[in-house]
Amino acid sequence: MEVVIDYCPREQFRPFHDRDERFAAIVAHRRAGKTVACIHDVNRAALSTSKKSARFAYVAPFYAQAKDVAWNYAKEAAAPVPGVTFNESELRIDYPNGARVRLYGADNYDRMRGIYLDGVVLDEYGDMDPRAWVEVIRPALADRKGWAVFIGTPKGENAFYDVCERAKASDDWFHMRLKASETGLIDAEELAAARAEMSEDQYRQEFECAFDAAVVGAYYAKLLSEADDEKRIGNVPHDPALPVYTAWDLGIGDSTAIWFVQVTGREIRLIDCYEASGVGLDHYAAVLKEGKRGRYNYAEHWLPHDAEHKELTSGRTRLETLRALGLDCRVLPIARVEDGINGARMILPRCYFDSTKCAEGLRALRHYRAEFDEKRKVLRPRPLHDWSSHYADAFRYLAQAYRDSWGNPRRAVAETLSMDDFGAV
Repeated sequence: MEVVIDYCPREQFRPFHDRDERFAAIVAHRRAGKTVACIHDVNRAALSTSKKSARFAYVAPFYAQAKDVAWNYAKEAAAPVPGVTFNESELRIDYPNGARVRLYGADNYDRMRGIYLDGVVLDEYGDMDPRAWVEVIRPALADRKGWAVFIGTPKGENAFYDVCERAKASDDWFHMRLKASETGLIDAEELAAARAEMSEDQYRQEFECAFDAAVVGAYYAKLLSEADDEKRIGNVPHDPALPVYTAWDLGIGDSTAIWFVQVTGREIRLIDCYEASGVGLDHYAAVLKEGKRGRYNYAEHWLPHDAEHKELTSGRTRLETLRALGLDCRVLPIARVEDGINGARMILPRCYFDSTKCAEGLRALRHYRAEFDEKRKVLRPRPLHDWSSHYADAFRYLAQAYRDSWGNPRRAVAETLSMDDFGAV
């Protein structure tokens, strides 16, 4: 049967549709049409596949975003196919040849565990938790040798930047970069008007696909760039002579993130970090006691104020649970998020990060930013809650604990002097 789809690709996307490579990365300016092109690419793949029960997916950073941005496009693309059915509640399209296309959100990527995929599009990959790809989506492609397409607009040198750099350097990847000044898809008058209303960094990021433009509303990106320039991000080994402290962000049905820190003089050394989700507190206690982390001389574990809230399942607080697991914990008093962010900014010039063991935490801190009001075109006075929030919140608690411990002369003396020192005094 011949099926005619009412889609005429823009010239800029014809090389993408004609590609032979298994993996692809497309960096494109706003309103270039990358989502539409990819939806039609998935639709063609579902129609033309010879695989039995083929499965394809479109993934956006948030499930609601997938529905708002792509669902109508997907239905329009598949509508001419005789016998196709649409499942509105699951955002799923079933084709008469047994193929299926489904929309997902990376905010709940665990939902995709256990499925297989013959092809996937990851839209605005830079806004996703990078673990969605490495832990769930990439393994889902393995046995079927499925393909993947990463698309988006730059937002700093994040995971999407890494993918694009890999694509440019590899013969096995298709790579395309579409800048507004070169595509002609948006007329010069409209571009001039947009440029007049945006900062130079905003314009370069959104229309000229510049990864080096400052991320709008990023709280720590500039300070981390300075840390990089000053060689404070590199090899920061664990010092067995110093105690290790940890700062936690405890998730409820969400990720828990932990920073491992040592303090000497005015130096704050971030030697390690860890994040996981979907596991109990006993898992994190075991992580602290196993492998190289098991050799750390732990002094204290800093927890957020809600660690004293009782859990419905056990009737105990998470503080009680962690103490029962052998961890010496201190709960920090409640503090405003704004104060915590300012505190984090204050200590960052003293921080040294191990670039390998803290790679995921650093990526999160660089990405962490204020919410942006699309209608009013202004930053909101609160941080955006996304995958980067867990490490960023744990870092806020680290800053708060540091201020309370080493910023307090009495406690600072107690932390610094040994019992012999006290006897000598």
